[in-house]
Amino acid sequence: MQNSKQIKKIVKKSYADIAKSSGGCCSNKKAQRQSGEMGYSEDEMNQAPPDSNLGLGCGNPVAIASLKEGEIVLDLGSGAGFDAFLASPKVGQAGKVIGVDMTDEMLEKAKENAQKGGYANVEFRKGDIEDLPLENSSIDAIISNCVINLAPDKGKVFREAYRVLKSGGRLMASDVVLVKPLPEELKKDEELLVGCVSGAILKQNYLELLEEAGFTDITIHKEAPAFLPDYGLSITYSAFKQ
Repeated sequence: MQNSKQIKKIVKKSYADIAKSSGGCCSNKKAQRQSGEMGYSEDEMNQAPPDSNLGLGCGNPVAIASLKEGEIVLDLGSGAGFDAFLASPKVGQAGKVIGVDMTDEMLEKAKENAQKGGYANVEFRKGDIEDLPLENSSIDAIISNCVINLAPDKGKVFREAYRVLKSGGRLMASDVVLVKPLPEELKKDEELLVGCVSGAILKQNYLELLEEAGFTDITIHKEAPAFLPDYGLSITYSAFKQ
């Protein structure tokens, strides 16, 4: 299995390539179809800039977020900005949405989309979700879509999320977990890594890491077979900071 630096290098290259190659009628239609399967409505898909929806999610965390006017929202691994743009009108001009991503090409695409769409309350920052560029207790709600499974140290991601959330803040995420251990040869498969499978961990371990970080009231709202159905499961869940 690759070490942490190798994993991040593989992920960054893959998602940089996706950002550079995305766009155009056919790819947008494919992304729309995939997003529909993940629980996004037609209205949601038509609301955000077309180039922001790359079809990379495994659920719809915004649907369970109950975002309110004036809230500050953080999108972990924001990609081209799709979920951030869906959150934008929910928090209004009194609120703010901050997207954090480690891939320059994705950040460039997201910033272009924000400018084209006139999203004045959305900003994107370069950063690692294991080491967030945000102050303690500065965020009301965190959303994330099929990204945490890519992080080598998921416990650190959850501790960072807990750190930046305000008291009473919440984490709503869609992610891939495992229902049984992967064979060693699948763990080493780079395509399965960027495909959100080989970096995933067992569901029970995932939930334990959330609890160890301090989260309470952990609720799984939806489960569905993931990209490797014999092993993977996509879950959409919420968790709270007391």
